[in-house]
Amino acid sequence: MNQITWQEDGADRSAQWRSESGWPAPKKVVVADDTMNADAAYRLALDGTALLWRGDFQNARQLLNALVRRVDHKSERKGRAKSGRTDQATPTELFHRHRLQQLQRARTLAMLLIPFEAGHVIPLRRAPDVLDACTEAYGPATEPYVASLRELLGVIGAHEWRRKGVHIPALDERIHPWYGVFSPVRGEYVELVAQAPLQHGAGLAFDIGAGTGVLSAVLARRGIARVVATDMDARALGCARENIARLGLNAAVEVVQADLFPEGRAPLVVCNPPWLPGKPSSAIEYAIYDPDSRMLKGFLGGLKDHLEPGGEGWLILSDLAEHLGLRPREQLLGWIADAGLDVVARHDIRPTHGKASDPDDPLHAARSREVTSLWRLRVAALR
Repeated sequence: MNQITWQEDGADRSAQWRSESGWPAPKKVVVADDTMNADAAYRLALDGTALLWRGDFQNARQLLNALVRRVDHKSERKGRAKSGRTDQATPTELFHRHRLQQLQRARTLAMLLIPFEAGHVIPLRRAPDVLDACTEAYGPATEPYVASLRELLGVIGAHEWRRKGVHIPALDERIHPWYGVFSPVRGEYVELVAQAPLQHGAGLAFDIGAGTGVLSAVLARRGIARVVATDMDARALGCARENIARLGLNAAVEVVQADLFPEGRAPLVVCNPPWLPGKPSSAIEYAIYDPDSRMLKGFLGGLKDHLEPGGEGWLILSDLAEHLGLRPREQLLGWIADAGLDVVARHDIRPTHGKASDPDDPLHAARSREVTSLWRLRVAALR
C-alpha cells in the first residue's frame, strides 16, 4: 500500500494511502476544516491539491455535495457551448469524450480526503461508525490510513446494497452484492437466462465469470442438477458462495476459482462478459470494461474444448459497443466463426434501465438502440 505525506502543525506526517481505483497518492495535500469554503476547495481540487479533512464529518459531506454541483455545472456549460455549434463527433468520439469527462470528474471529487485510525475509526466530529462497511470492502485495518470521502460513501452504499440485497424476479429472491462486485440491477440478462430453452438432459452447466452467482442460481432453480461457477476475483468468489448458501443451493452449485473455464466439458456453458472493450478505472468497472475484449475472445476461443457433443454455449452480450463504434458486429461474428462455432439462435431483449430512456445522457443516441442478446452457440459441423 502506498504512503501519503503532508505537513501539519509544522511537522511532516504520513499514513497509508488507500484507493480502490488504483490512483496514486496525491502529491500536494493541505489540511482543511470547517473554515474552508466551497469555491476555495474547488480551485484546489482542480489544481490537483487534496484536502485532508480535520473538521466535522457532516460538513465534509456538505462540502463534497458543493463540489459535485460545481463540477457538474462546469460540464453543463461545456455541453451547451458544444451544442451551440455544429458537433460532427462520431459515436466513438462522443464515448471517449464522455469517458474522459467522467474520469476527470471522479479525480476532482476524490480530492477530499478522510483520515482513519486503526480499526476503521474516523477521528472526526459526528463521524459514523463505518467498521462493518470498511471491513467488508477492505478487510481489517491495523494501521491508520487515508482515503477519499467519495470512495468511503461508495463503500457505505455498497454495505447497504449487501445488507438489503437486490430483488431478482426470476428467482423471487434477493441477491446480495459485495463491494466491487457488479450488482445485478440490469435484470434483462438474468431474464434471458431464465427464459432461454434448455436442452433435454442438460444436467451440468458451467457459469463463466459468476460475479454475484445470480446466473448460477437461476440455472439451478431451472432444474440443472449441477452448476460449476467460476471467477478469478476473490470478492466475487466470496460473494457468489454467500449468495448460493443464502438461497440453499450449495448442493447444486459449486463455486471455484478459475480463469474462465473449469476442468472438463458440459452440455451448457454460460457467460455474460463485460460488454465494452476498454480499460477499467476501478474494481467495479471490470464488470463493464473488458480490456482488448480479452474475456469475450477467451470464452469464444475456449468454448469448443469445453462443450460436450451437441452442447450449447450461451453468450449474453449487449450490443452497446457496436452502436458506439467500439466493436462492429462483423468482428463478433468473425470471432465466433474463427472459434469453430455456429449461431443456432439468438434471443433479444431491450434494456429497461434509466439511461436507456434519458435524452440528457451524453450517449443517449447509442443507448436508445441498445439490445442485449443471448447467443446460442454450438460447435460447427464439419464442412
